[in-house]
Amino acid sequence: MAKISCDVTNCSHNKTGVCYANCVDIVGSSALKDYDTCCGSFLNKLHYAELTNNTLSSGSCDCLKCTVETCSFNSNHLCTLDNIKVKGDHAEYHTQTECDSFELTK
Repeated sequence: MAKISCDVTNCSHNKTGVCYANCVDIVGSSALKDYDTCCGSFLNKLHYAELTNNTLSSGSCDCLKCTVETCSFNSNHLCTLDNIKVKGDHAEYHTQTECDSFELTK
């Protein structure tokens, strides 16, 4: 099962909607909405080659770090979800991506 589903088709780590980065960092420490978060591991294919064989394991990315302290799924800088979704159609910079699985801590 994929750890990170990704709609950012122009990311170098994206292979058919699944992230193959070695490790993904979701950032946005004081986020109130999902658009306040972003994928710090985004690399634009225009500037980087396709990097879909960059994982330490044999499959897709299985290392997910998160610094979004306001997210209810953040536990000691790790995400507690089995899967997350990252979105950002036509993103040019990492700040134009977001974690669609973000949920504000109540």
